[in-house]
Amino acid sequence: MTVDRDKNSGAVSHFIDLARGFIPPMHPAGRPFVAGAAVATLLVRRFSRRAGVVGALLTAWVAWFFREPRRTTPTRDDVAVAPADGTVSHVVEAVPPAELGLGDVPMTRISVFLTVFDVHVQRVPVSGAVRQVSYRPGKFLSADLDKASEDNERNTVWLTSTRGHEVVVVQIAGLIARRIVCHVADGDRVEAGRTYGLIRFGSRVDLYVPRDSRVLVEAGQRTIGGETVLAELPEL
Repeated sequence: MTVDRDKNSGAVSHFIDLARGFIPPMHPAGRPFVAGAAVATLLVRRFSRRAGVVGALLTAWVAWFFREPRRTTPTRDDVAVAPADGTVSHVVEAVPPAELGLGDVPMTRISVFLTVFDVHVQRVPVSGAVRQVSYRPGKFLSADLDKASEDNERNTVWLTSTRGHEVVVVQIAGLIARRIVCHVADGDRVEAGRTYGLIRFGSRVDLYVPRDSRVLVEAGQRTIGGETVLAELPEL
């Protein structure tokens, strides 16, 4: 009897582990939205079962949008990993955001465009320390446009890696995205691959690395936040 009970318990635990691997956890910022959608669904269902079904589907989609899947990040300290899931839209040389005061020496900018179907949490590209966090209001142009890097609302994080490389990651709002969330501050120690922020409903993330870095991706390539290596950083 005890053996059967242990077997059943083990099977249930295994099923739960499999489910957790398939259904990613949700970012805390999404809980109020999911709760609001769920309450609205319960209210409308009292008047229309069909509307209740639509509301339930919408609630499920909101929960899916705020998903925060676990990722396995490369342990190398000489690479920069993708700060977001999405598609590489541009690889160009560009001056880093002016609000950082880094001067007018160009860096290599790798831009990742996120649709509403992508995971929208942002991840730290390198382990190290946060030098500066700067928020700048702006426009809400389509995030896939090159000029969105200059004109759109953005939040910029300047990092110094454990090897001493200067790296900049920028969260950029888009046509639909109207809220940028950032959980790091000046002086924080951070680890590559860890979630540090979120952009709600369609956006773009720019990564600036030293000019002589070896870029390993091209425009049109898909990235996995916290896992895809975007560039090998130069020796110092």
